[in-house]
Amino acid sequence: MRIVPARDGGLARLRLPGGELSARAARAVAHAARACGSGVIEVTNRANLQLRGIRADAHAALVGIALDAGLGPAVASGDDIRNVMLSPLASDETRALAARIVAAMQADASLHALSPKFALQLDGGERLAMLDHPHDLWLSAIDDGARFAVGFAGTMPRRPDDAPAPGAIARGEVVSFVTNVLRRFVALAMPEEQRMRDLLARMDVTRFLEAFTFDADVHAWRREPADGSLRLGAHDEPHRAVWYAGAQAPLGRLDASTLDALADLASTHAEGRLMMTPWQSVLIPGIAANATHEVLQRLLALGLTTDPRDPLARLIACAGSTGCVKGRADTKADAHRLAPLLPAHGEDHVHLSGCERSCAAAHPVAVTLLARAPGHYDLYRDERIVARNLTIEEAAERLARSHADA
Repeated sequence: MRIVPARDGGLARLRLPGGELSARAARAVAHAARACGSGVIEVTNRANLQLRGIRADAHAALVGIALDAGLGPAVASGDDIRNVMLSPLASDETRALAARIVAAMQADASLHALSPKFALQLDGGERLAMLDHPHDLWLSAIDDGARFAVGFAGTMPRRPDDAPAPGAIARGEVVSFVTNVLRRFVALAMPEEQRMRDLLARMDVTRFLEAFTFDADVHAWRREPADGSLRLGAHDEPHRAVWYAGAQAPLGRLDASTLDALADLASTHAEGRLMMTPWQSVLIPGIAANATHEVLQRLLALGLTTDPRDPLARLIACAGSTGCVKGRADTKADAHRLAPLLPAHGEDHVHLSGCERSCAAAHPVAVTLLARAPGHYDLYRDERIVARNLTIEEAAERLARSHADA
């Protein structure tokens, strides 16, 4: 497990299988955050957890706590490659298939050379799914899960004018197909080509694909729409006679006490599991229908929001200057200043980025505020600059005006 330096101390990422965290493991993470770091826990945009402020003398203790909680890799050098994204509502069958993929990747030492940013998506066709993150390899269930459409270096096709999927493979071939694709990538990529898009920018995609056999009858296939707002509030679970409740951690941050309380809530009112989501939120599955109201009230009492229209459910912010040496502004504090100034029932998501790397948003966001200096931002809409060097108040006024004109 790698702990990297940051401005506020060590930064440790805990990779969760499909975002899933047992109540027992959640309590262990909360303990580790207190005992080894600052107590700050972040949900990432790939449904993992980050612990901030890890002390230099606490690295070994943190690793021990994580391993004891079952949060470590099967082999030490295989930690960084456990990047397989699922829907928070993925079925047991999809989770089992993802576990087989991860196990095969960890068992093949040649694949441990993959970049920690190299990412896969296994999509079961769920209504709640993050479809906007570009993945190096994605697979999406078709034919009631008997086959998977596949694609590389991007997102799956959803609109008529999107490039079609190259093909499809049978469910029983998924694990071997994934490992063969990754081996071919490792064999062909230059040292500087860490992502699939880097390799395919140099090599014609046809040449890369010539080693694989596909079913070619998916040219017209498009992935059904997903609805990210379903991550919040209470909803019945598909194919199960239970409900789930979802809540947004403000700007993706929890403290140790809140994570402990979420673990208690999952244990007493559900199945003892939490699901972290790529929207930096948390979902509690397996709630009896008559308990959903109480669960929602307890989530609100913890300071989380359950309404997708709430400004804090529509704001994304990186660590900013307090946690990152590249940050030009305290984006977290500025986002909290911005939230009460935003239209109460707006729809646009707003991303505050401390620098051009855009770490907090792996997917396109309608509005971006790019820090220029402390408290000052350039405003972008749909990746086009609208105004420069705005204060938070000036940016809020612009956004309110555009909302009123819409």
